[in-house]
Amino acid sequence: MIKKESSNDLRLRRHARIRKNISGDSEMPRLNVFRSNKEIYVQVINDVEGKTLASSSSVALKLKNGGNAEGAKLVGKDIAEKCKNLKITKVVFDRGGYLYHGRVQALADAARENGLEF
Repeated sequence: MIKKESSNDLRLRRHARIRKNISGDSEMPRLNVFRSNKEIYVQVINDVEGKTLASSSSVALKLKNGGNAEGAKLVGKDIAEKCKNLKITKVVFDRGGYLYHGRVQALADAARENGLEF
């Protein structure tokens, strides 16, 4: 009997396809997004050195409801401010296999409004 792939398995396949083509370095690190049903997480990663330069999440900000677009906007604003402090202005956006819609789009728009370029 053939096992049906879950939606997360399909997302991971999409993410692997995306990651073949994008990578972050010291000049343009990768802005990676992970979302769960309740929370949203974002990291700025230098893939050459294998280091996380900055991170933010709805958990770290102690948001009551991090699983909505308003929470994603606050996380996007926070990561943009952290990147400004590290003098990072340009990043490569990695949507993690998720559709560029809803919370992922809200996070990206908030990061752009607060000074990140991608």
